Amino acid sequence: MTSTITRVLRNRDASLCLAAVVVSGFGSSAMWLVSGIWVKELTGSDGLAALCTFALWAPALIGPLLGTIADRTRRVPLLIGTNLALGALLTSLVFVDSPATLWILYTVLFLYGACGAVTDAAEAALVTAAVGKDLTGDFNGLRMSANEGMKLIAPLAGAGLFAAFGGARVALLDAATFVLAAGMFTLLRVREDVPVRAASGWRAQTAEGARHLWNSPQLRPLVLAGGLTMLTSGISGAAIYAVVEGLGRSPAYTGVLYVVQGAGSVAVGVASGTLMRRFGGRRFGGAGIALTALAVVLHALPYDATALAGSLANGLGLPCVLIAGMTAVQRETPQALIGRVAATANTLMFTPTAVGIAMGAALVETVDYRVLLPVLAGARLLIAAPLFMSRSRPATSRRPSA
Repeated sequence: MTSTITRVLRNRDASLCLAAVVVSGFGSSAMWLVSGIWVKELTGSDGLAALCTFALWAPALIGPLLGTIADRTRRVPLLIGTNLALGALLTSLVFVDSPATLWILYTVLFLYGACGAVTDAAEAALVTAAVGKDLTGDFNGLRMSANEGMKLIAPLAGAGLFAAFGGARVALLDAATFVLAAGMFTLLRVREDVPVRAASGWRAQTAEGARHLWNSPQLRPLVLAGGLTMLTSGISGAAIYAVVEGLGRSPAYTGVLYVVQGAGSVAVGVASGTLMRRFGGRRFGGAGIALTALAVVLHALPYDATALAGSLANGLGLPCVLIAGMTAVQRETPQALIGRVAATANTLMFTPTAVGIAMGAALVETVDYRVLLPVLAGARLLIAAPLFMSRSRPATSRRPSA
């Protein structure tokens, strides 16, 4: 495992891509938390604060259309331009100082989410050219580890900076991280051909990516399993406060459980490339889903030890199908289609989380969590079962192209 990770990190372009993701991810994680706190402080409204998350998520609904942009132009200039645009856009938040100016914040957050869909699609396509398809699993795992690590550190840093200096300073910090990421992308040496201008329009090109995903026996099972797993994750996430209350703990104890879960996600990200080569992407994803089934059963028990073990199991299991799904997209999709297929896969795998949270918020008010969580465990086992019954092709052992 160590030698494989070393091969990824020794690749100059892969290291620059990963560093850009880490830097911009730090700013994004900080801004995600602070935006809600900022609105809450200005208005006192929980509903308006929650709209910040909605504004960030909303562009995911048109993610496949946005991802088509990444297939219509060279990816490196697109990433440079989009990151610089985000940096400039975030500076407008210095004018947010009252409830009357919140429209600026919501507009920026919506555009932030839209640009994120474009950059995620472009990065997915660029990585295959930088590291080679056989090491995409290792890169995706390292990226997951980096993102989860940032989620553990950046929100605390952002909250501290907000308390000391206000939201505008956090926005400027985030802007600086995007400018720095753009600088890293300028150093890439990935050779890209100019995309052939398609005769069909945007809608037809977007549909082409969706058809490729749906018609692929390698991609469809993983992406559907990922979306259904994230749907149940949203439901179980909404029940976390009931779990903490059942332990006799204060709501602040939720933070401890999230830290343990994040640590599990960091760990599995590092090992994911090796595990997928050993067991295949589908079995790796299925095992992860089964582990999350165990996690919710442990959360249903009224003990601190089982709650912590459940959070660790959830952190270890939840990323598996997501990493396996995106890796399959990169390996099984022609380079000219990766942007829109990756964006479609992201929409199908991540958007159900928001639906699950809404469902969970309603269910926890009417169903005892000690009944709800075991039912979710059974549902997750049903989601995982097809991945074990279908054949999973192991990764090849070719060396990556530089």
